[in-house]
Amino acid sequence: MKQTQLRQSILQYGGLVAVLIALVAVFSVMSKNFFQMTTLVSIANQIPDLTFLAVGMTLVLVVGGIDLSVGSLLALSSAVLGVLMANQEWPLLAALPIAMLVAGGCGLINGFISVGFGIPSFIVTLGMLEIARGATKVVTDSQSVYIGSRIEWFGQPITSILLSPAFFVAVATVIAGQFVLMRTVFGRYCVAIGTNAEAVRMSGIRAAPYSIAVFGISGLMCGLAGLAQSSRLSTADPNAAIGIELAAIAACVIGGTSLMGGRGSVISSFIGVLIIQVLQTGLAQIGVSDANKQMITGGVIVAAVLLDALRTRWGRAKV
Repeated sequence: MKQTQLRQSILQYGGLVAVLIALVAVFSVMSKNFFQMTTLVSIANQIPDLTFLAVGMTLVLVVGGIDLSVGSLLALSSAVLGVLMANQEWPLLAALPIAMLVAGGCGLINGFISVGFGIPSFIVTLGMLEIARGATKVVTDSQSVYIGSRIEWFGQPITSILLSPAFFVAVATVIAGQFVLMRTVFGRYCVAIGTNAEAVRMSGIRAAPYSIAVFGISGLMCGLAGLAQSSRLSTADPNAAIGIELAAIAACVIGGTSLMGGRGSVISSFIGVLIIQVLQTGLAQIGVSDANKQMITGGVIVAAVLLDALRTRWGRAKV
């Protein structure tokens, strides 16, 4: 059994790493500036916000839900952080918990309404997307809030190692997320709920608290993503992260997380984030227009979803 699981893990991770290496090789041939330390370091320092979102999204997808509000919650948490630090002169250590609690609370509301009232999470989180985006504009008065050096250090590369503190926190979050999903009772229950929620209930386990909790965790990850993006831009922008929820979902699906629930890996989602960022950076370097970049990225997402559907159908056929 362990050998089978090990073989499956090698095939899963090995295939994703092979795709990542192939993309790097292709863009290195097409652009002489791609395979350079500055480009690779830039990619690493640009991924923390999407990585945080992908960690939370993986857990939500595993239980069979989806969260379309993550981009707006990122912007809302960033706005709260910016207003507290820039306008109220709060220190980061005091402002960050408030920003994360706001995003986490919105996530819990998503989970409570979706699970408690049996409403599809797609609809609930779509509504929260609009609510949070509007709240962001109210908080900031629709103006960008400049925070400056008090937050820049988190997103700026450390001179000696060229990587930012945000990158290391994001990697640590991926490791912690993978451990929770694969090595804890909470994670195993989440997988079981996504696989067969009725069987979980028949076993005497209350599925609702776990399903609600993952939406709360997704909200907290939006708070960290808001910190990462604000530190990189030095600003809280009310229009930030529009559409990033699609990239987060795409990263998870590319990594093998099922849209039907019951299967997922945080590490695989992280590799999916790297694939998306390498794709976007490479396309930009070879001069592909924004319109064509959107078309190509959309094609990759559709291909990943199609692969997930075929993989699910093939799995059912084997059973």
